[in-house]
Amino acid sequence: MNDIVHGLGSAAVFGALGVVLLLLGIGLIDLLTPGKLGHQIWVERNRNAAVLLSSALLGIGGIVFTSIWTTYDSFGKGLASTACFGVLGLVLMAVAFWAVDLLTPGRLGEILVDPEPHPAVWVTAAVNISVAAVVAASIS
Repeated sequence: MNDIVHGLGSAAVFGALGVVLLLLGIGLIDLLTPGKLGHQIWVERNRNAAVLLSSALLGIGGIVFTSIWTTYDSFGKGLASTACFGVLGLVLMAVAFWAVDLLTPGRLGEILVDPEPHPAVWVTAAVNISVAAVVAASIS
């Protein structure tokens, strides 16, 4: 029974950390794009913004999953590792966003929240997932 209680406690703490990292991801995408992201997705039904945010959330979720899956025996060390790799993933996604913005015409943030469908959203989504995959693969 102790194992179950201990496992539930660990899951709750890792889950809370995962939620915090996902919320940071939402905040990051909101900072990188003009306007209020929530309004664009839920009120304006902007599919570009939804794909962009979804890719970032899937990427962060993958990093958190991998970090927890390969966690250290020490709970504290595993928690710290998950937090560090999650934040690293967010930082690298932002850097990749800025790099794509520099290498492509126009303002990427504005293009990605334009209500008119644009293929740049799929490229940026692929970059988010790819960056997250690289970070997840580096976790050992």
